[in-house]
Parts: sequence; C-alpha cells; structure tokens
Amino acid sequence: MTETPILLEMKNISKKFPGVKALDDVTLQVRAGSVHALMGENGAGKSTLMKCLFGIYKPGAGDIFLNGHKVAINSSKDALNSGISMIHQELHPVPHRNVMENIWLGRFPVKGIGPFQFIDDKKMLADTKALFRELEMDIKPTTIVGSMSVSKIQSIEIAKAVSFSAKVIVMDEPTSSLTGNEVEQLFKIIRDLKKRGVAVIYISHKMEEILEISDEVTIMRDGRKIGTWQAAELTTDMIIAKMVGRDLTQRFPERNNVPGEIVFKVESITSPLPKSFKEVSFDLRKGEVLGIGGLVGAQRTELIEALFGLRSLAAGRFYIKQKEVKINSPTDAKKHKMALLTEERRVTGIFPVLSVLENTSIAKQAKYENRYFLLDDALRRQDAMQSIQKLRIKTPTIQTQMKNLSGGNQQKVLLARWLLTEPEILLLDEPTRGIDVGAKFEIYTIIAELAKQGKSIIMISSEMPELLGMSDRIMVMREGRVTGIIDGKNATEEEIMRLATLRKV
Repeated sequence: MTETPILLEMKNISKKFPGVKALDDVTLQVRAGSVHALMGENGAGKSTLMKCLFGIYKPGAGDIFLNGHKVAINSSKDALNSGISMIHQELHPVPHRNVMENIWLGRFPVKGIGPFQFIDDKKMLADTKALFRELEMDIKPTTIVGSMSVSKIQSIEIAKAVSFSAKVIVMDEPTSSLTGNEVEQLFKIIRDLKKRGVAVIYISHKMEEILEISDEVTIMRDGRKIGTWQAAELTTDMIIAKMVGRDLTQRFPERNNVPGEIVFKVESITSPLPKSFKEVSFDLRKGEVLGIGGLVGAQRTELIEALFGLRSLAAGRFYIKQKEVKINSPTDAKKHKMALLTEERRVTGIFPVLSVLENTSIAKQAKYENRYFLLDDALRRQDAMQSIQKLRIKTPTIQTQMKNLSGGNQQKVLLARWLLTEPEILLLDEPTRGIDVGAKFEIYTIIAELAKQGKSIIMISSEMPELLGMSDRIMVMREGRVTGIIDGKNATEEEIMRLATLRKV
C-alpha cells in the first residue's frame, strides 16, 4: 500500500475501571484512505479504545489528533462533529420507529420557520432513498425496524454511519450478523470509502475478513498495543499467536463424548406463522452435540425458541425419554431440565447493570429463597464463585457489573447461569458470536466437557468450521424446513451448503 498521510492519531491513551486497567499507554496511528484492523482477544481493550475515540469514555491519560490537530472529544456529539462515526458491536435501534427515522434520529430535516418547524418527511424519505441507492442496499425506508432481521438492522447501522460523511468510521464487528452477499456488499462500500480518503478502523474476529479487506493491522493484548503490521505480511496463524501470546495449534478441543440413547424427540412441529418453520422432525441423543446449519432466513432461531416454549406451535409433539411432554413456556422447558443460551446476549441474555453474582444466580433464584422468601446470599455467592473458577471467568469481583466484562466472559457467565439449573438439554444459539479465537476455544472446551458428561446439546452456528469441528451430527435447514441430517465426521462445507440452498424440500 502506498503510504498516505496519518489522519488520526491516538497517543498514549490509558483508561482505568474499578479493579482493572483497560488501556495502558496505547498509541494508534491510522492513515487516510486505508482500512486499519484492530485485533485482540475479548478484553484486550479494542472496544474500550474506540469508545474513548467516540467520546463514550473519557480516557485517564492521552491525546487525540485529527490531521495533526489536537481535538477534545468529550461526547459522541463531539466525535460526530469532528468527523468520526461508529458502528457499534451491539445494535441499539429504536425498534418501534421506521428505518429512515432510525437513520436520521437527532438530525431530522425540518421545514417551516422558528417555532413553527416540522419534520420534513418528504425530504427524509428522499434522502434515505438516495443513501440506499448510493450503497446499493435494498431496504424499504418506511419499514418498522423491530420487524426486521438482525442482518438488516446491521445494514441500517452501516448506512447510518456512512450518512454522517465522516472522515473516520469505526466498524466494531460489522459482519457478525451479515450473510456472505451482505459482507461482499459491505466490502464494496468500504473500498468506495477508501477512494474518498475515509479511514476505516475495522474490528473483527474473522481472520479471513481481516486479511482480505485490511491494509494495516494493530494487535492488542491485555490493554496494551503489541504492534502494527502490514496486512500483506501476516497469516492467520501469525495473528492468532500475536493475539493470544502463544501458538494455538488446535482450533477445537479433543472430544471424547459417546452419544447414547435418544433423550429428546421432536415430531413434525410447525409454526402458526406462514413463513416460519414447518414439519420439523429430529431426535437428540444423550451426550450428543447436534449442530444446526443454514443461511439467514432458515428459521433456526425461531425453531430453537419454540423448543424452549418461547414460540407457540400450530402442530407437532415433543418427547423426552420416550414420554410425550408439553412445552408451552420457558417454565415448562426448565421443568424438563432444558436451558437456552440466546443469540443476542445484550438484548435477551445479560442484565448489564446488575452484577456478575446476580446474572449468574438469577435463573436459580427460587432455589435460594427460604420459607420467609429471603435469599440465602451465602449460598448464592458460593455458587457464583464456583462457577467463576470452573469456567475461568475473568472478572475483578462478583460484584462487577456485567456491562464491564468482555463479550467472551459475558457469554461464560450466561453459560454458568444455566449450568446452575442442572440442565440435561442445552440449546445454544450462536454460542461464540462476536468473541475472539481464544475465548471461542474455551467455550468449545466447555461444550465438549458437557457432552462428555452426558449432557445433550443443540447448537446453532453460522460458522462452517464451528459446525464441522464441534458437531456429532449436523441438521441443515432452508426456509423453515429440514433439508438433511448428516454425520459430523463425514460432513463437508460443500454438502452443508448444498443442503442449505436445496430448492426442493
């Protein structure tokens, strides 16, 4: 890459939280018209550094320079006014408003004079259509955002960031919910931004993306900058070794589970919704990991939520250990020793302002109550501490707020929460979404150990290597129907994709 001028410099940035030093004297230089990847394990400090840049956090030390001039960024408004926009890892749309209102929130076009000003809906619609034409996105501006898929909402956030005409755009895990075609479209947008001289700071755990789209790569570990390299000089193995500080020779743990008898049988379950899952049948064995693959729109999440009683059924039956059971609510599912780890941990999993202790123990709350409805706090603390040690959760104390933990550690707390209920059947929806390669291996190890103990696991994953590396069998879905179930040992990416795109079901 021909070296272009340094557009952004974050110099000697440090940031402390109670009990932890999140950033330690970090310096980052980003060039105009380049893609600068920022990598590291969860908890390495990537998102914290970017939140300092965007004015969400105020650093304890250090300075920020744009085009060589020192700037004061004390809020997100300051950042936007300085020409810095950010696509956050966790999506926070206004669900009950439409697409164009979400994009122009806080800066609606107006018409009229003085106190008699009104939102100019006509101009807002025209501006939104023009933005989508420029980005080649096929999204209807008047659609209510809450009715849209996660991948579409992700696309809206990308459009919103571009709409600010920023000089620097931070993209924190922008492809975590996108399909292959949508990723290619994003890369096209990024290349167009580069031609305009825009600098893109790109955070992702997907190695192949980093090597494809980046010009430079900065790697962080434990709040410190390890170094910056030209992307062309790096390989996946080199990045992993620099991230974790050691060679990671295995992507998946050795698995010693031996699937046994059928413990859970699903027979012809059908959603009452017209475009959801239809006539789905399968069985799950003791000590088995059953992977579920498919493309966006396959209705995998909808299916797994129905298994846990979160969605109603028009038809179908459940059998646990050959006995028919009714699962009409999560309470029913829990009575049958089932647990669900949801896809969107921030939205439907964690309680961000509650402590690690409360997040860990909440699913077992009733068990901690005595006959006077008072909590046995000593037992709660004991269980939480044992969970932290067993799952190697990194947290300063059990009183630390969940929002201050890294994504991988949040995910392990959610696993700990459900394991305290002593489930026999675990439903895992994208259990490693948005977490780094080191944390993924730890989650994989926990899953493998649970299967070895005889727990039965259903795991949805959009990552092909994960499905192939962790599943005893793989069930593939397309548009709400099962297109095939294949043995994990003999499965290939080609066979899974063939079934995921099969026209005749």
